[in-house]
Amino acid sequence: MASLTEIPHAPDAPPSQADRVFTIQRPVERTLPAVFASPHSGTDYTPEFKAASRLDDVTLRRSEDSFVDEIFAAAPEMGAPLIKALFPRAYMDPNREPFELDAEMFSDPLPSFVNTHSPRIAAGLGTIARVVASGEEIYRDKLTFAEAADRINRLYRPYHRALQALVEETRDAFGWCLLVDCHSMPSVGGPMDQDPGMARVDFVLGDCFGASCDGAITRHAERVLAAAGYTVTRNIPYSGGYTTVHYGRPSAGIHALQIEINRSLYMDEKSFTRGPGLGELARCMRGLAGSIAGLGDLLAETG
Repeated sequence: MASLTEIPHAPDAPPSQADRVFTIQRPVERTLPAVFASPHSGTDYTPEFKAASRLDDVTLRRSEDSFVDEIFAAAPEMGAPLIKALFPRAYMDPNREPFELDAEMFSDPLPSFVNTHSPRIAAGLGTIARVVASGEEIYRDKLTFAEAADRINRLYRPYHRALQALVEETRDAFGWCLLVDCHSMPSVGGPMDQDPGMARVDFVLGDCFGASCDGAITRHAERVLAAAGYTVTRNIPYSGGYTTVHYGRPSAGIHALQIEINRSLYMDEKSFTRGPGLGELARCMRGLAGSIAGLGDLLAETG
């Protein structure tokens, strides 16, 4: 796996910092060659962030993958760690490049190493988002680059150091690792999406069109979900973000699969409250996690 040049490998953050930035739920015994990550379910909306925003509390949550960490909460019990970011996606998005920033958001010039042009920036959804998923502008005033760098140093870097360490630990222990990047999606495509106004299937599996994950793994996940009665597609409209692209190196024994879950299956999308389908989804994800144990033999057969 290529190293994060902006994020040198280091041990997990000290407990006081980890409690503020992310949590890691570790299994009593590591029995699965997998790591589960929930980068967008954080809800730590600080008073300072709310004051800087022009949006009300509910609208700020439009980009949040609410309750996804609960849907995958059985991963540690099944033998794999689960890492969850505590900060909200609207404040810092760890599923982007370290410095993927919209120059129009800042009052001062950005350094030359910053990526200021990408489809995600054009949509307003860079490392520091300009808008929430429904298209509303987040900030009252322009930011400074120093503010962005501070967030990246305090939040983004510790999260990815911890995630990278978990992936490497798993590969070292089992000879290979499956990183499952856990997300949810609005039931209808929004104005910043590829499919505005279109109703969505239950699950979208993103493997960067086969580049980040062996096809046998993606097909296995699709079969498990379809057998549970869910509709599933691959890569459209979500093929995978920075996490999938960066960590997925099948030739090096690291596979990354992004899972997007239709929010209408488990929550009220307007009130951000849990729905009756959450428990059933959690049971299905428990089963999917448990089935990973046999994938090593499948990969050996296809390899």
